[in-house]
Amino acid sequence: MRGQKMHGPIDKPNNFRKTWGKLIKYCKRYMPAILLTLVIAIMGTVFQIVGPDKLKDVTNEISKGLPAIINGQTIVKAIDMVSISNIVKVLVILYGSALFLNMVENYIMATITAKISKNLRTDISRKIDRLPLKYFDRVSYGDVISRVTNDVDTIGQTLNMSIDTLVRAITMFFGALGMMLYNNVTMALTAVASTVIGFVLMLLIMSKSQKYFVEQQRELGNINGHIEEIYSGHIIVKAYNGEKIATKKFDKINNDLYLSGWKSQFMSGLMTPLMNFIGNFGYVMVCIVGAVLVMQGKISFGVIVAFMIYIRFFTQPLSQIAQAMQNLQRTAAASERVFEFLDEEEMEVESGKVKKLSNVRGDVEFRDVKFGYDKDKMVIKDFSVKVKAGQKIAIVGPTGAGKTTIVNLLMRFYDLDSGEILIDEIPTSEVTRENVREQFCMVLQDTWIFEGTIKENVIYAKEGVTDDEVVQACKVVGLDHFIKTLPEGYNTVLNDKANLSTGQKQLVTIARAMIQNAPLLILDEATSSIDTRTERIVQNAMDKLMEGRTSFVIAHRLSTIKNADVILVMNNGDIIESGNHEELLKKGGFYADLYNSQFEQVS
Repeated sequence: MRGQKMHGPIDKPNNFRKTWGKLIKYCKRYMPAILLTLVIAIMGTVFQIVGPDKLKDVTNEISKGLPAIINGQTIVKAIDMVSISNIVKVLVILYGSALFLNMVENYIMATITAKISKNLRTDISRKIDRLPLKYFDRVSYGDVISRVTNDVDTIGQTLNMSIDTLVRAITMFFGALGMMLYNNVTMALTAVASTVIGFVLMLLIMSKSQKYFVEQQRELGNINGHIEEIYSGHIIVKAYNGEKIATKKFDKINNDLYLSGWKSQFMSGLMTPLMNFIGNFGYVMVCIVGAVLVMQGKISFGVIVAFMIYIRFFTQPLSQIAQAMQNLQRTAAASERVFEFLDEEEMEVESGKVKKLSNVRGDVEFRDVKFGYDKDKMVIKDFSVKVKAGQKIAIVGPTGAGKTTIVNLLMRFYDLDSGEILIDEIPTSEVTRENVREQFCMVLQDTWIFEGTIKENVIYAKEGVTDDEVVQACKVVGLDHFIKTLPEGYNTVLNDKANLSTGQKQLVTIARAMIQNAPLLILDEATSSIDTRTERIVQNAMDKLMEGRTSFVIAHRLSTIKNADVILVMNNGDIIESGNHEELLKKGGFYADLYNSQFEQVS
């Protein structure tokens, strides 16, 4: 299994500002629209803030019509319904405008955040194409998938909901404070004093919760990586009775995710009940102080009504601010993982390379090639060989000898540490990777079938392929008869649940290689998953495919490469023997021992 990538910067909460700086820079093309939506959000909030002051006027007008006892006589004044009606009309306009502005702001913000999320996923997808394979040697696929899904979704949700919520909450908070001071300073100070303790507790909780959100995002990546690995290899897990080990590891990761998720959500969930308590406490204090001031004739009854609403406007934003900040912290953790991936070292940009391989004959030379996946441990120590166009070159040797590594270097999946590989006397390092790979068709030991029809799987990236060419390729590999037995024939959709044997999937990939019709061919254990009878059919097809092509064949079954023009015997990264089958047997060396041992096993 691939090792998990070390998480360095993500584990440091003080990267909050730096990460958000990167996210803002990434969104700079949308910043004018985002700023516009925030201005709209502020305007809508302001309209809401003015509302309670008008309700105060309505209350005061109604109070004027309440019975009053003057000099022992009860006096009743008529309520000025015209004034009340005018104030209500203003209230309708204010609240209606606030609703409309909020709807517009939500529409614009939803559109922008959807585009930003789309751009992030696109950039990650393109980044994957530019990353060297060595990156995926140390990072699990599940962790990468988690960054594309969980982390990007977290960023999108926060941008869509939390930023505008934060701006509205801040506007509401200071707007309510201003209106309370405007109405009565004494009651305003009472309201502020009753909420200070809640504000202090909110800051304390926020300072402690960031690390748990960081851990939660990291463990999401870990659990995705584990599930991806176990699911893709579930047959092996069952075959070796590895369920207990897999479950034990899953339980550990799941428990770590539970703990970090529980802690982050618990601390986040404290905000609402805490602020509700503070708000209710504020109501009580406002009622007590307000009643005293009314008795003293310093304020009207309408001021108390207005303050009851402003207390909610003043305390509720604190909870919203706290929740928004929690989301911003969670997004900082997600953004750190996304930008950490986007900042990974890429393969060299090759737009400046002007040399191009065309009309390739097929001459290949390895000249003093040295390579190691780890700089301190060389896999290929000093590899040199010349291959003539049209030759069939077999590469054999024990496991770990460097056979597949040679193919990886030939395809430029990895760059050499030193030396040179030449095709038609042109160093492959002087042409683009795409141009090098255009010269090869390749069949690997691991079959890869994507969700699509059989025809689409055979054609893959090749353009201009006719149906007749697809059928002919499948006939050559002996797959045509089986395909015609399927209900949809060549239009049968293949996916994870497709009822194809491993050998049949391999035949599809071999037909794919035939369709590519490239001048160079690589067969890396191409017949290892096929039974002996099918192997004969495929071997004949391979012989036809190799006609006129320079072919590199890696095989453990030495019986399949007897007719190779040159057999390269590798051990510990070096060529220790070379020659054809008969010559190597006569030498009685490493190859002869290897071949005879297989013959004895078969016997």
